[in-house]
Amino acid sequence: MATTVALLLAAPSAAQADESMDVEVESYVLPLGSTAPSLEELQSQHGMELLRDMAQDAESIAELPNETVGPAAAYAPLARQPSRSTPVDPPTGKPAPMVALPEPAHTMTLDECKKGLGSTNKFYFSSRFAACSGASFVQTWLVNGRPAGVSMFNVRVVGTIPKNSRTIKFTYYFTEMESQGTTEAAAMKIGTKGKIPQSWPSKARYTRGGNMPGTKTFAELKVLRTFNETVNAKPGRGSRGTTDLIAAVYQPSITITPPPNATLTGDLKGDLFILPSRWDAAGYLANSTGGGNPVKKGAASFAYIGTLVYSTKAGAEERAVAQHIKTAFTKPEDTKPYMSAKKVPGQTAKEPLHRTVNKTRRTDNRKAAVKQCKRYWGANYTHGGVRECDEYPFATTYEGAAEHDHDADAKKFNFSVKPIAKEDNGAAGNLLRSFYAKNRIIDGTDDGFIVKIVS
Repeated sequence: MATTVALLLAAPSAAQADESMDVEVESYVLPLGSTAPSLEELQSQHGMELLRDMAQDAESIAELPNETVGPAAAYAPLARQPSRSTPVDPPTGKPAPMVALPEPAHTMTLDECKKGLGSTNKFYFSSRFAACSGASFVQTWLVNGRPAGVSMFNVRVVGTIPKNSRTIKFTYYFTEMESQGTTEAAAMKIGTKGKIPQSWPSKARYTRGGNMPGTKTFAELKVLRTFNETVNAKPGRGSRGTTDLIAAVYQPSITITPPPNATLTGDLKGDLFILPSRWDAAGYLANSTGGGNPVKKGAASFAYIGTLVYSTKAGAEERAVAQHIKTAFTKPEDTKPYMSAKKVPGQTAKEPLHRTVNKTRRTDNRKAAVKQCKRYWGANYTHGGVRECDEYPFATTYEGAAEHDHDADAKKFNFSVKPIAKEDNGAAGNLLRSFYAKNRIIDGTDDGFIVKIVS
Protein backbone atom coordinates (compact mmCIF):
# COMPACT_ATOMS: atom_id res chain seq x y z
CA MET A 1 0.00 0.00 0.00
CA ALA A 2 1.68 3.24 -1.07
CA THR A 3 0.99 6.80 -0.05
CA THR A 4 2.59 9.43 -2.27
CA VAL A 5 2.87 12.95 -0.95
CA ALA A 6 4.42 16.15 -2.25
CA LEU A 7 5.94 18.51 0.33
CA LEU A 8 7.08 22.07 -0.39
CA LEU A 9 9.97 22.55 2.05
CA ALA A 10 12.70 24.98 2.84
CA ALA A 11 15.49 23.57 0.71
CA PRO A 12 17.84 21.03 2.33
CA SER A 13 21.27 22.10 3.49
CA ALA A 14 22.93 21.47 0.14
CA ALA A 15 20.46 23.70 -1.67
CA GLN A 16 19.45 26.38 0.83
CA ALA A 17 21.14 29.15 -1.14
CA ASP A 18 18.27 29.00 -3.60
CA GLU A 19 14.98 29.41 -1.76
CA SER A 20 13.05 28.86 -4.96
CA MET A 21 14.00 25.17 -5.00
CA ASP A 22 11.13 22.77 -4.39
CA VAL A 23 11.76 19.69 -2.29
CA GLU A 24 9.23 16.87 -2.52
CA VAL A 25 8.97 13.80 -0.37
CA GLU A 26 7.31 10.67 -1.65
CA SER A 27 6.62 8.11 1.07
CA TYR A 28 5.79 4.45 0.58
CA VAL A 29 4.66 1.77 3.01
CA LEU A 30 6.03 -1.59 1.82
CA PRO A 31 6.08 -5.13 3.20
CA LEU A 32 9.13 -6.03 5.26
CA GLY A 33 11.81 -7.58 3.09
CA SER A 34 11.11 -5.33 0.13
CA THR A 35 14.33 -4.26 -1.57
CA ALA A 36 13.90 -0.58 -2.26
CA PRO A 37 16.04 0.97 -5.02
CA SER A 38 19.24 2.71 -3.89
CA LEU A 39 19.73 6.44 -4.44
CA GLU A 40 21.85 5.68 -7.48
CA GLU A 41 19.07 3.50 -8.88
CA LEU A 42 16.45 6.14 -8.07
CA GLN A 43 18.49 8.67 -10.03
CA SER A 44 18.56 6.40 -13.06
CA GLN A 45 16.01 6.70 -15.83
CA HIS A 46 13.50 4.23 -14.42
CA GLY A 47 14.39 4.13 -10.69
CA MET A 48 11.42 6.13 -9.42
CA GLU A 49 9.08 4.25 -11.71
CA LEU A 50 10.39 0.97 -10.30
CA LEU A 51 9.73 2.06 -6.71
CA ARG A 52 6.22 3.26 -7.54
CA ASP A 53 5.46 -0.01 -9.30
CA MET A 54 6.72 -1.94 -6.27
CA ALA A 55 4.36 -0.02 -4.02
CA GLN A 56 1.43 -0.41 -6.38
CA ASP A 57 1.97 -4.15 -6.75
CA ALA A 58 2.57 -4.78 -3.06
CA GLU A 59 -0.06 -6.66 -1.10
CA SER A 60 -2.11 -4.28 1.02
CA ILE A 61 -0.44 -3.67 4.37
CA ALA A 62 -3.61 -3.31 6.45
CA GLU A 63 -4.56 -6.97 6.57
CA LEU A 64 -5.26 -9.76 9.00
CA PRO A 65 -3.36 -13.05 9.25
CA ASN A 66 -4.57 -15.72 6.86
CA GLU A 67 -5.56 -17.93 9.81
CA THR A 68 -7.68 -15.39 11.72
CA VAL A 69 -10.78 -16.85 13.41
CA GLY A 70 -13.81 -15.36 15.14
CA PRO A 71 -15.60 -12.09 14.37
CA ALA A 72 -12.36 -10.29 13.50
CA ALA A 73 -11.96 -12.51 10.40
CA ALA A 74 -14.63 -10.48 8.58
CA TYR A 75 -13.20 -7.09 9.54
CA ALA A 76 -10.53 -6.82 6.81
CA PRO A 77 -9.08 -8.92 3.98
CA LEU A 78 -7.06 -11.91 5.10
CA ALA A 79 -3.47 -12.14 3.89
CA ARG A 80 -3.17 -14.35 0.82
CA GLN A 81 -0.01 -15.93 2.17
CA PRO A 82 -0.18 -18.24 5.21
CA SER A 83 1.55 -17.00 8.35
CA ARG A 84 4.82 -18.58 9.34
CA SER A 85 4.58 -20.62 12.52
CA THR A 86 6.68 -22.98 14.61
CA PRO A 87 4.54 -25.95 15.69
CA VAL A 88 6.10 -28.15 18.33
CA ASP A 89 6.38 -31.90 17.85
CA PRO A 90 4.59 -33.88 20.57
CA PRO A 91 6.92 -35.54 23.13
CA THR A 92 7.70 -39.23 23.04
CA GLY A 93 8.97 -41.80 25.48
CA LYS A 94 6.52 -41.20 28.35
CA PRO A 95 3.79 -43.48 29.67
CA ALA A 96 0.43 -42.63 28.11
CA PRO A 97 -1.16 -41.09 31.25
CA MET A 98 1.67 -38.53 31.36
CA VAL A 99 1.60 -37.52 27.69
CA ALA A 100 1.17 -33.76 27.39
CA LEU A 101 2.25 -30.97 25.11
CA PRO A 102 4.89 -28.46 26.22
CA GLU A 103 3.77 -25.00 27.28
CA PRO A 104 3.31 -22.75 24.22
CA ALA A 105 5.66 -19.79 23.80
CA HIS A 106 4.63 -16.66 25.72
CA THR A 107 7.64 -14.49 24.79
CA MET A 108 9.37 -13.41 21.59
CA THR A 109 12.53 -11.38 21.04
CA LEU A 110 13.20 -8.99 18.18
CA ASP A 111 15.72 -11.46 16.72
CA GLU A 112 13.12 -14.25 16.89
CA CYS A 113 10.63 -11.98 15.13
CA LYS A 114 13.15 -11.08 12.41
CA LYS A 115 14.09 -14.70 11.86
CA GLY A 116 10.47 -15.85 11.89
CA LEU A 117 9.31 -13.25 9.38
CA GLY A 118 12.31 -13.75 7.13
CA SER A 119 12.21 -11.81 3.88
CA THR A 120 8.78 -12.83 2.62
CA ASN A 121 6.42 -13.60 5.52
CA LYS A 122 3.95 -10.98 6.68
CA PHE A 123 3.00 -12.62 9.99
CA TYR A 124 4.88 -14.91 12.34
CA PHE A 125 3.31 -16.88 15.21
CA SER A 126 5.38 -18.95 17.59
CA SER A 127 2.10 -19.69 19.41
CA ARG A 128 -1.33 -18.18 20.03
CA PHE A 129 0.40 -16.08 22.70
CA ALA A 130 3.39 -14.72 20.76
CA ALA A 131 3.15 -13.10 17.33
CA CYS A 132 4.74 -10.37 15.25
CA SER A 133 4.53 -8.47 11.99
CA GLY A 134 5.98 -5.31 10.51
CA ALA A 135 6.30 -2.90 7.61
CA SER A 136 8.93 -0.81 5.84
CA PHE A 137 8.68 2.94 5.31
CA VAL A 138 10.66 4.43 2.43
CA GLN A 139 10.88 8.14 1.63
CA THR A 140 12.41 9.61 -1.51
CA TRP A 141 13.54 13.24 -1.39
CA LEU A 142 13.33 15.09 -4.71
CA VAL A 143 14.78 18.53 -5.50
CA ASN A 144 13.09 20.20 -8.44
CA GLY A 145 11.64 16.84 -9.43
CA ARG A 146 14.95 14.96 -9.32
CA PRO A 147 15.83 12.36 -6.63
CA ALA A 148 18.39 13.87 -4.25
CA GLY A 149 18.13 11.54 -1.25
CA VAL A 150 16.38 8.54 0.26
CA SER A 151 15.52 7.55 3.81
CA MET A 152 13.83 4.55 5.36
CA PHE A 153 12.92 2.80 8.59
CA ASN A 154 11.31 -0.50 9.56
CA VAL A 155 8.67 -1.00 12.23
CA ARG A 156 8.12 -4.40 13.80
CA VAL A 157 5.52 -5.07 16.48
CA VAL A 158 5.74 -8.12 18.74
CA GLY A 159 2.64 -9.14 20.68
CA THR A 160 3.08 -11.38 23.73
CA ILE A 161 0.79 -12.67 26.48
CA PRO A 162 1.98 -14.22 29.77
CA LYS A 163 0.40 -17.51 30.80
CA ASN A 164 -3.15 -17.09 32.15
CA SER A 165 -2.98 -13.30 31.75
CA ARG A 166 -5.51 -10.88 30.30
CA THR A 167 -2.78 -8.37 29.45
CA ILE A 168 -1.40 -8.26 25.90
CA LYS A 169 1.92 -6.47 25.49
CA PHE A 170 2.70 -4.94 22.10
CA THR A 171 6.39 -4.04 21.74
CA TYR A 172 7.33 -1.67 18.91
CA TYR A 173 10.81 -1.82 17.39
CA PHE A 174 12.13 0.91 15.07
CA THR A 175 15.12 -0.50 13.19
CA GLU A 176 17.19 -0.08 10.02
CA MET A 177 16.77 3.72 10.23
CA GLU A 178 18.94 5.02 7.39
CA SER A 179 19.29 7.98 5.07
CA GLN A 180 21.42 8.66 2.03
CA GLY A 181 22.07 11.75 -0.03
CA THR A 182 20.35 15.10 0.59
CA THR A 183 17.44 14.71 3.00
CA GLU A 184 15.88 16.35 6.05
CA ALA A 185 14.99 12.93 7.47
CA ALA A 186 16.53 13.69 10.89
CA ALA A 187 13.92 16.37 11.53
CA MET A 188 11.02 14.38 10.07
CA LYS A 189 8.43 13.63 12.76
CA ILE A 190 7.00 10.14 13.20
CA GLY A 191 3.86 9.48 15.22
CA THR A 192 3.18 6.04 16.72
CA LYS A 193 -0.22 4.86 17.90
CA GLY A 194 -1.93 1.55 18.55
CA LYS A 195 -5.57 1.63 17.47
CA ILE A 196 -8.48 -0.66 18.32
CA PRO A 197 -10.91 0.30 15.54
CA GLN A 198 -13.51 -2.35 16.37
CA SER A 199 -14.52 -4.67 19.20
CA TRP A 200 -17.03 -7.46 19.63
CA PRO A 201 -19.13 -6.65 21.57
CA SER A 202 -18.89 -2.93 20.89
CA LYS A 203 -19.37 -2.19 24.62
CA ALA A 204 -15.96 -3.69 25.44
CA ARG A 205 -13.64 -1.35 27.32
CA TYR A 206 -9.88 -1.53 27.70
CA THR A 207 -7.20 -0.56 30.19
CA ARG A 208 -4.09 0.58 28.39
CA GLY A 209 -0.57 1.26 29.64
CA GLY A 210 3.03 1.32 28.51
CA ASN A 211 5.38 4.04 27.29
CA MET A 212 4.26 4.79 23.75
CA PRO A 213 6.32 7.69 22.35
CA GLY A 214 3.59 9.74 20.71
CA THR A 215 5.44 11.84 18.16
CA LYS A 216 9.24 11.85 17.88
CA THR A 217 11.67 12.91 15.19
CA PHE A 218 13.46 10.39 13.02
CA ALA A 219 16.70 11.23 14.87
CA GLU A 220 15.09 10.71 18.29
CA LEU A 221 13.57 7.35 17.33
CA LYS A 222 16.90 6.20 15.97
CA VAL A 223 18.26 6.51 19.52
CA LEU A 224 15.19 5.40 21.51
CA ARG A 225 14.24 2.51 19.21
CA THR A 226 11.80 0.53 21.41
CA PHE A 227 8.43 1.21 23.04
CA ASN A 228 5.51 -0.84 24.28
CA GLU A 229 1.79 -0.67 24.93
CA THR A 230 -0.28 -2.99 27.13
CA VAL A 231 -3.97 -3.72 26.55
CA ASN A 232 -6.29 -5.45 29.01
CA ALA A 233 -10.03 -6.12 28.68
CA LYS A 234 -12.11 -6.82 31.77
CA PRO A 235 -14.20 -10.01 31.83
CA GLY A 236 -17.98 -10.03 31.99
CA ARG A 237 -18.73 -7.87 28.95
CA GLY A 238 -18.99 -10.55 26.27
CA SER A 239 -21.30 -13.54 26.10
CA ARG A 240 -21.12 -16.23 23.42
CA GLY A 241 -22.80 -19.38 24.64
CA THR A 242 -20.69 -20.99 27.34
CA THR A 243 -17.89 -18.45 26.91
CA ASP A 244 -17.38 -14.85 27.99
CA LEU A 245 -15.63 -13.62 24.84
CA ILE A 246 -14.29 -10.25 23.77
CA ALA A 247 -12.67 -9.94 20.36
CA ALA A 248 -10.89 -6.94 18.87
CA VAL A 249 -8.55 -5.84 16.12
CA TYR A 250 -5.33 -4.11 17.16
CA GLN A 251 -3.74 -2.00 14.45
CA PRO A 252 -0.44 -0.10 14.75
CA SER A 253 -0.59 3.25 12.99
CA ILE A 254 2.40 5.31 11.88
CA THR A 255 2.11 8.95 10.74
CA ILE A 256 4.84 11.07 9.19
CA THR A 257 4.88 14.87 9.24
CA PRO A 258 7.39 17.03 7.34
CA PRO A 259 10.35 18.82 8.90
CA PRO A 260 9.93 22.38 10.28
CA ASN A 261 8.82 25.09 7.86
CA ALA A 262 7.41 22.51 5.47
CA THR A 263 4.11 22.69 3.67
CA LEU A 264 2.32 19.36 3.50
CA THR A 265 -0.04 18.24 0.80
CA GLY A 266 -1.57 14.81 1.16
CA ASP A 267 -1.44 12.40 4.06
CA LEU A 268 1.66 10.54 5.18
CA LYS A 269 0.01 7.79 7.18
CA GLY A 270 0.26 4.04 7.39
CA ASP A 271 -2.37 1.93 9.14
CA LEU A 272 -0.40 -1.28 9.28
CA PHE A 273 -1.06 -4.99 9.70
CA ILE A 274 -3.71 -6.08 12.20
CA LEU A 275 -3.21 -8.51 15.09
CA PRO A 276 -6.58 -10.09 16.01
CA SER A 277 -6.82 -10.12 19.80
CA ARG A 278 -9.13 -12.02 22.11
CA TRP A 279 -10.05 -12.20 25.78
CA ASP A 280 -11.98 -15.23 27.04
CA ALA A 281 -13.28 -16.69 30.27
CA ALA A 282 -15.15 -19.95 30.80
CA GLY A 283 -15.50 -22.69 33.37
CA TYR A 284 -13.88 -25.21 31.01
CA LEU A 285 -10.73 -23.06 30.54
CA ALA A 286 -7.80 -22.33 32.84
CA ASN A 287 -7.78 -19.34 35.21
CA SER A 288 -11.50 -19.53 35.89
CA THR A 289 -12.93 -18.56 39.26
CA GLY A 290 -15.45 -21.41 38.91
CA GLY A 291 -18.14 -21.96 41.50
CA GLY A 292 -20.86 -20.86 39.12
CA ASN A 293 -19.57 -17.29 39.14
CA PRO A 294 -20.61 -15.76 35.78
CA VAL A 295 -17.60 -13.46 35.81
CA LYS A 296 -14.46 -15.54 35.26
CA LYS A 297 -10.91 -14.24 35.29
CA GLY A 298 -9.88 -15.85 32.03
CA ALA A 299 -6.97 -14.84 29.81
CA ALA A 300 -6.02 -13.35 26.45
CA SER A 301 -4.75 -14.91 23.23
CA PHE A 302 -4.57 -14.11 19.55
CA ALA A 303 -7.52 -15.22 17.44
CA TYR A 304 -5.38 -17.46 15.30
CA ILE A 305 -6.11 -21.04 14.23
CA GLY A 306 -4.07 -23.43 16.36
CA THR A 307 -2.26 -26.51 15.09
CA LEU A 308 -2.38 -29.86 16.87
CA VAL A 309 0.61 -32.00 15.92
CA TYR A 310 0.52 -35.80 15.98
CA SER A 311 3.47 -38.01 15.03
CA THR A 312 3.73 -41.27 13.10
CA LYS A 313 7.32 -41.78 14.23
CA ALA A 314 8.25 -45.07 15.85
CA GLY A 315 7.93 -44.67 19.60
CA ALA A 316 5.30 -41.93 19.46
CA GLU A 317 2.56 -42.90 21.92
CA GLU A 318 -0.14 -41.58 19.58
CA ARG A 319 1.35 -43.23 16.48
CA ALA A 320 -1.67 -45.40 15.57
CA VAL A 321 -4.00 -42.39 15.79
CA ALA A 322 -1.62 -40.31 13.68
CA GLN A 323 -1.49 -43.05 11.05
CA HIS A 324 -5.27 -43.27 11.03
CA ILE A 325 -5.66 -39.50 10.52
CA LYS A 326 -2.97 -39.48 7.84
CA THR A 327 -4.94 -42.09 5.89
CA ALA A 328 -8.13 -40.03 6.31
CA PHE A 329 -6.28 -37.02 4.88
CA THR A 330 -4.45 -38.71 2.02
CA LYS A 331 -6.53 -41.79 1.13
CA PRO A 332 -10.08 -41.15 2.35
CA GLU A 333 -11.38 -43.86 -0.01
CA ASP A 334 -9.59 -46.44 2.15
CA THR A 335 -11.40 -45.41 5.34
CA LYS A 336 -14.65 -46.52 6.94
CA PRO A 337 -17.50 -45.77 6.64
CA TYR A 338 -17.45 -45.58 2.87
CA MET A 339 -18.40 -42.26 1.29
CA SER A 340 -17.50 -41.49 -2.32
CA ALA A 341 -16.76 -37.78 -1.86
CA LYS A 342 -15.23 -37.97 1.60
CA LYS A 343 -13.02 -35.03 2.55
CA VAL A 344 -12.56 -34.69 6.28
CA PRO A 345 -12.04 -31.18 7.70
CA GLY A 346 -9.17 -30.02 9.86
CA GLN A 347 -6.55 -30.09 7.10
CA THR A 348 -6.49 -26.38 6.20
CA ALA A 349 -7.24 -23.04 7.84
CA LYS A 350 -10.24 -22.63 5.54
CA GLU A 351 -11.83 -25.83 6.87
CA PRO A 352 -10.80 -26.12 10.52
CA LEU A 353 -12.24 -28.18 13.35
CA HIS A 354 -14.32 -26.54 16.09
CA ARG A 355 -14.30 -27.66 19.69
CA THR A 356 -17.55 -28.59 21.42
CA VAL A 357 -18.00 -28.81 25.19
CA ASN A 358 -21.65 -29.86 24.82
CA LYS A 359 -21.96 -33.25 26.54
CA THR A 360 -24.89 -34.39 24.37
CA ARG A 361 -23.07 -33.56 21.16
CA ARG A 362 -19.92 -35.35 22.31
CA THR A 363 -21.90 -38.41 23.40
CA ASP A 364 -23.75 -38.51 20.07
CA ASN A 365 -20.45 -38.31 18.19
CA ARG A 366 -19.05 -41.19 20.20
CA LYS A 367 -22.13 -43.37 19.67
CA ALA A 368 -22.13 -42.72 15.93
CA ALA A 369 -18.45 -43.68 15.69
CA VAL A 370 -18.85 -46.89 17.72
CA LYS A 371 -21.82 -47.86 15.57
CA GLN A 372 -19.60 -47.80 12.47
CA CYS A 373 -16.79 -49.71 14.19
CA LYS A 374 -19.29 -52.46 15.02
CA ARG A 375 -20.70 -52.33 11.49
CA TYR A 376 -17.34 -52.96 9.80
CA TRP A 377 -15.37 -54.90 12.42
CA GLY A 378 -18.11 -56.64 14.36
CA ALA A 379 -19.34 -56.43 17.95
CA ASN A 380 -16.00 -57.74 19.23
CA TYR A 381 -13.94 -55.04 17.49
CA THR A 382 -12.26 -54.31 20.87
CA HIS A 383 -10.67 -57.79 20.95
CA GLY A 384 -11.58 -58.15 24.59
CA GLY A 385 -10.90 -54.52 25.53
CA VAL A 386 -7.39 -54.12 24.11
CA ARG A 387 -8.65 -51.91 21.27
CA GLU A 388 -10.85 -48.83 21.11
CA CYS A 389 -12.82 -47.20 18.31
CA ASP A 390 -10.77 -44.22 17.16
CA GLU A 391 -12.69 -41.55 15.26
CA TYR A 392 -11.67 -38.55 13.20
CA PRO A 393 -12.84 -35.79 13.35
CA PHE A 394 -12.65 -36.03 17.10
CA ALA A 395 -15.75 -36.64 19.23
CA THR A 396 -14.98 -33.36 21.00
CA THR A 397 -15.59 -31.35 17.81
CA TYR A 398 -18.74 -30.18 16.06
CA GLU A 399 -17.49 -32.02 12.97
CA GLY A 400 -17.59 -35.40 14.76
CA ALA A 401 -19.38 -38.52 13.52
CA ALA A 402 -22.86 -37.26 14.49
CA GLU A 403 -22.53 -33.92 12.69
CA HIS A 404 -25.15 -34.87 10.08
CA ASP A 405 -27.63 -35.79 12.83
CA HIS A 406 -27.43 -32.23 14.16
CA ASP A 407 -27.00 -30.43 10.85
CA ALA A 408 -28.90 -31.73 7.83
CA ASP A 409 -26.65 -29.76 5.48
CA ALA A 410 -23.53 -31.58 6.68
CA LYS A 411 -22.30 -34.50 4.59
CA LYS A 412 -23.26 -37.89 5.98
CA PHE A 413 -20.40 -40.29 6.75
CA ASN A 414 -17.76 -37.56 6.29
CA PHE A 415 -15.63 -39.09 9.03
CA SER A 416 -13.38 -42.09 9.59
CA VAL A 417 -13.30 -44.79 12.28
CA LYS A 418 -10.83 -47.55 13.00
CA PRO A 419 -10.15 -49.89 15.93
CA ILE A 420 -6.69 -49.19 17.31
CA ALA A 421 -4.67 -50.07 20.40
CA LYS A 422 -6.20 -48.67 23.57
CA GLU A 423 -2.86 -47.17 24.67
CA ASP A 424 -2.40 -45.18 21.46
CA ASN A 425 -5.95 -43.90 21.59
CA GLY A 426 -5.52 -42.84 25.20
CA ALA A 427 -2.24 -41.05 24.50
CA ALA A 428 -3.75 -39.16 21.58
CA GLY A 429 -6.71 -38.18 23.74
CA ASN A 430 -4.37 -36.85 26.42
CA LEU A 431 -2.51 -34.80 23.83
CA LEU A 432 -5.78 -33.40 22.50
CA ARG A 433 -6.97 -32.39 25.98
CA SER A 434 -3.58 -30.82 26.66
CA PHE A 435 -3.80 -28.95 23.36
CA TYR A 436 -7.26 -27.61 24.19
CA ALA A 437 -6.17 -26.46 27.64
CA LYS A 438 -2.80 -24.91 26.85
CA ASN A 439 -4.00 -23.15 23.70
CA ARG A 440 -7.29 -21.95 25.20
CA ILE A 441 -9.38 -23.44 22.39
CA ILE A 442 -12.92 -22.19 23.00
CA ASP A 443 -16.25 -23.82 22.19
CA GLY A 444 -17.97 -22.98 18.91
CA THR A 445 -17.25 -21.41 15.55
CA ASP A 446 -15.48 -18.35 16.99
CA ASP A 447 -12.38 -20.52 17.27
CA GLY A 448 -10.81 -23.34 15.27
CA PHE A 449 -7.82 -25.60 14.87
CA ILE A 450 -6.19 -27.91 12.36
CA VAL A 451 -4.26 -31.16 12.67
CA LYS A 452 -0.77 -31.70 11.27
CA ILE A 453 0.76 -35.15 10.97
CA VAL A 454 4.55 -35.34 11.16
CA SER A 455 6.74 -38.33 10.48
